[in-house]
Amino acid sequence: MSPKKAKYKKTILTTKEEAIKEAYRYLDNAKQTLARSHIENDIYRDTKYVKEAAGTAYLSALTAIDGYLIGKGIKGDKLPASFEGYRAAVHKNIPLNGKLHDSLTVVYQNLHIFAYYRGGVGVEMVKEGFNNAKKILKCCQNNIIQNKKNLPQRI
Repeated sequence: MSPKKAKYKKTILTTKEEAIKEAYRYLDNAKQTLARSHIENDIYRDTKYVKEAAGTAYLSALTAIDGYLIGKGIKGDKLPASFEGYRAAVHKNIPLNGKLHDSLTVVYQNLHIFAYYRGGVGVEMVKEGFNNAKKILKCCQNNIIQNKKNLPQRI
């Protein structure tokens, strides 16, 4: 008898506001989780909580970008599914915004790769990742990102 495959249904956010609200909820949850690990000598002592918090904070940044893209008319089922997809979507839909590109890189490296996958526990590294995730949320929420039509083309 073969095991049944579980069916997973991805929650597809339909509005920018819904996505931004969800992104902030993720970030708040990540902060609460991170607070469970005590700090000693500038490192977090419980990697379980650091990994969980880092993964959740990383997802908060991606969810905020999803919200921005939804606000620009991209359908929920056409949103990026990988980090490279997010980089390409940011490059294509949010031109000339180097700060957002840089924040996305820091969030990916510090939170997703170093803290989540490799178990990094440096307080400053994790805080830098969280701060950049928050920058992405604010940028996407406040429409700081300028409209593509009003910007010069990339050279």
